Formats: sequence, structure tokens, C-alpha cells
Amino acid sequence: MSPTIRKALPVAILLAGLVACQNSTEQKSQKDATQYTDPVPVVLSSPQELEEVTVSAARVMPAYAGAERKRVMYDSIMLAKPMPEIPPSIFEQNSENYRGPADNPIRLVSEQPLSTFSVDVDTASYANIRRMILQDGNLPPLEAVRVEEMINYFHYDYPKPSSEDQPFNIDTELSTSPWNNDKYLMRIGLQAYEPDMQQRPSANLVFLVDVSGSMQSKNKLPLLKKSLLMLLDNLAAQDKVSLVVYAGAAGLVLPATAASEKAKIRSAINGLEAGGSTHGSAGIKLAYEQAQQAFIEGGINRVLIASDGDMNVGVTNIDQLKTLIERKRKSGIALTTLGFGTGNYNDALMEELADVGNGNAAYIDSLKEAYKVLIHQMNATLHTIASDVKIQVEFNPDQVSEYRLVGYENRILNREDFNNDKVDAGDIGMGHQVTAIYELSLKGEGSLPELRYGQDGYKDASRRDLSKKRPKAVRSDELAYIKLRYKAKQGDASRLIEKIVNTDQLAIPFKQASDEHRFAVSVAELGQRLRGGKNLSEGNMQELIMQLRNSKGSDKFSYRGELINIAEIAASIDQQIALQ
Repeated sequence: MSPTIRKALPVAILLAGLVACQNSTEQKSQKDATQYTDPVPVVLSSPQELEEVTVSAARVMPAYAGAERKRVMYDSIMLAKPMPEIPPSIFEQNSENYRGPADNPIRLVSEQPLSTFSVDVDTASYANIRRMILQDGNLPPLEAVRVEEMINYFHYDYPKPSSEDQPFNIDTELSTSPWNNDKYLMRIGLQAYEPDMQQRPSANLVFLVDVSGSMQSKNKLPLLKKSLLMLLDNLAAQDKVSLVVYAGAAGLVLPATAASEKAKIRSAINGLEAGGSTHGSAGIKLAYEQAQQAFIEGGINRVLIASDGDMNVGVTNIDQLKTLIERKRKSGIALTTLGFGTGNYNDALMEELADVGNGNAAYIDSLKEAYKVLIHQMNATLHTIASDVKIQVEFNPDQVSEYRLVGYENRILNREDFNNDKVDAGDIGMGHQVTAIYELSLKGEGSLPELRYGQDGYKDASRRDLSKKRPKAVRSDELAYIKLRYKAKQGDASRLIEKIVNTDQLAIPFKQASDEHRFAVSVAELGQRLRGGKNLSEGNMQELIMQLRNSKGSDKFSYRGELINIAEIAASIDQQIALQ
């Protein structure tokens, strides 16, 4: 028996158990799949016929389930009818995984004057939402929408720092709110320093590629391979590339190789094929080992996981995987996750692994997105200039009665975490931007009821000293006090940047604010509407679409124009759902 037939035999045996038929020719010719209930053996007259059946079975097996699979296999093998070219996704059950907290609540300044959170530069949520709306024609699950990742997907014209000595500039703008009357919005824009491209240090990159059976679809491994080849063409000659794969087990495909050896690396990438279960934890361990062996002092050392996140062998619990990566990040090796595919995409895992690995999460749904993440934003994606970046905002209780942070629900920190350098927070790459939006109610205009006995806003409620009154605000014209804490690339001690926001811009109507402010706010509104819009009382999708059009401004790569298209289609889908 030839090796080909030996490999095909188990598939043929399995196929025989799935094919069912009736004895009469009349029944065999009917199309109703429910008839085929009694399995009968398939008699194959030659090794060539066995090989042909096996090839057909291998092609059709992933596409069908249950009675439909039996009908198609019966028609194809017993009646010699060709297999229909139907995308596998039609019969696959959607097992995508999303999880996340509810919207941030409204906070009373008298109770909690401080708002503290870790920065986030992930963009995976936006790209994934775009795929669901534009490609699938569906509105996303509420948990799939992370508003801050939608806002941070876009570039804004923020003032740039002039020196790496202070690598951040804080930009602020105030206006009225388009989605709630009698409320105001404060936008905080954080711009990171971006040195000349030639200043990027050498990179030690380990690509950890999922080659399990779930990666066979054209929007998974084939797209992944094209994306890596595109990145390879833009790496410097002194950069190093390693290639680790994982399926049922992990393996080293390419040890650390100079990027100048493009033919060798290209051949390794092109040779990747999908098949088997997904032993993610073994792959992660091996990838970090390779990164450590090729470690570049003072350089970029990063593992990039490219996967649909469907890990089903080895350590599969998210918390256990996070613990594994948390140990590894202390060695100075960062982690980036690149999500691919549909149907079984594990968004929760990919996002949380990137967070704990001092990296960022992206979702690649097209070569255009691969170019944006891996080429256009390569330095920001790969080169970290500051770590453990945190923001803390203190609101003046003489001016502000309530506030709500839009997004960043899974990035909230305790008040005391801000000054604690041992608490992990987000990392920022070269030229990265972070945008945060607060919704504010001014003193006397809040929606929450006042407490009967008051509250000492400057102390923990359980440990109040009722004999002391809250001190007056330093300046009555101050609205908020912003503090940014970060660790420079070298050193463990954090540094502090401060900025005071005054009240003189509060009277600016939303329509008179800058394009950058209005566009960021409009993106935030769209994200909130996709999450259910429970905190919105004014406006509708058509008004929002007009806001986006009027604030699009400069749109060099047409990303903002694409968002308008997404909003229009989302409004249409929502209307269709309402009519059902």
C-alpha cells in the first residue's frame, strides 16, 4: 500500500460512516437530506478511487455539518455529482469569544474626584467591528465594541513633543456634548515623541504563527503569510527574524536569521501549512525562548503572535496564559497579538495577552489593515519608548459635579495605583497617540441625587474625618488637573507630566470645536451606540453620520471616509432589524 493510500485510509473509513443512503434508486435520487439515516459501507474498486474520494472528503468535510454533510457526501460519491463550491463559513457555528465590563458609570466628584486609568493603544476592536459590518452585514456583539480602540484607530493632529527628554505632549479641548443636553465633553489627546526613522534600533522579532486546522480559511493563514512577507520587505538588514509555529505541538521553523537573507525567510513563510489542534502555551514558551537566545541589548525584542486565538490544547485558561506571559515580560521581551479570521476568533484572549505582555493588539482583516499596522505604523507597533503609562484626572468639585470616562472599562486603576511604580500599565510606541473623552456635568447640573449627609471627596468614605472640611479648590477657574506618569525606556522610576485645564473653553458649542475634537467625539458616539447607547439621550444615527462628514478633515489614507461608510451601513442594518 502506497504512503498516500495509507494516509487516506482513515479518512475513507470515517467517510464510510458518514455516508448514508436508501437501497432503491428512486430514493437515492431524491434531495431530502433527512432520508439518509442508515449508514452503509462505500465500496471502492481501486486505490485511485480511494485517493479521489479522500481528496474530495478532505475538501468538503470542514464545510458541512450533520444531515447536510451526509447529503452532500452521498450526492458526490454515490451519485458522482461534483462538490459545490460553498464557503466553509456558511455551515460553521460561530464560536467567537468576547468579554468585557459594562460602560463606566457616572461618578460624583464629591465622592470620587480622581479618575485613574492605564493608557491603551490597541485597535483590534475597530478592525473587527469593520469586518462584521462591511463584510458580514451584522452589527457586532456589545462586548466586541471597545470605544477607546475605535477612537485610537484614527490619527489626530496633536502637537508633537520636540524632544525625547519629555516624550509626551498633552492636548486638551472642551465643548458641549452632542449626545446629551446640559453636559460637556473634555477630550485629552496624548502624543508620543517620534524620532527619525533612521533612529529605530535593531529588532529581534519572533513570529509565533498558528498553523492549526482552524487557520485554513483564506482570511487566516493565507492572509497571515502575505502580511508577514510584506513586513519582511520593510525590515532593515540588521534586524533578525525567527519563525515558530504551533498546532498539536510547537516547532521551530526558522531560527534567528538576519532580515537581509530575505529568500531564506520568504521560503520559510511560504512553506507554512495549516493542520491539527492548537497547543498555544507550548508555542508561547518556545517563542520566548527563541527571543531570549537572540536578545539584542538596547534593541527591540518582541514576540508577535499571529492567530485566531483558538487555543484548545495545553494551557487554555486565559488567566493561566496571562500568568505565563507576565513572567516572560520581565525579561524585556514584549508581546504583540495579530488576530485573524472569523467564526472562532477569540478576541478576549488576544486582547488580554497583549495587555499583560506589554504590547498591543491588532486585528488583520485585509492586506490594507496589514499595511497600516505592520508598515505604516511599524515603528509605533514595534518600538516602545515608554512603559507603564498612566493617566489620573482630578476634577474640581467647585466646577464639576459629575463625570464619566467614555471607554477604557478594562483599563481602570485604583487611585493608589497611579503612584505605585510596581503596578503594570500600558506601553506607548514611537509616535503613538492616545485619546480619552470625559463627559462632564457642571456644579448644580448633575443627574445623580445629592447625598443627605454629604461626602468628604478627598478621603476614602470608610475612613472620613468628619471634623475636617474639604479644602477649597486652588483656583475657581480650574476645571481639572491632569497627571501623566510613565517610565522611560531606561530605568524603573516613573516620571510625571502635569497639565491644568481651565474653564474658559466651556462655552464653546460642539459645532464650533476643531475638526479633530468633533471627529473623535463622533467616533466615541458611534461606539457607544454600537454598545447599546444607554448613556445617550440626544441625537440619532443620521445626525451622527452628518457629524462625521462635517468633521472628516484631512483623510490621507481614507480611513475616516471608511468609518462614515461603516456608520451608514450600521444604520441600515439597525433599521432592518427594527422592521423585523
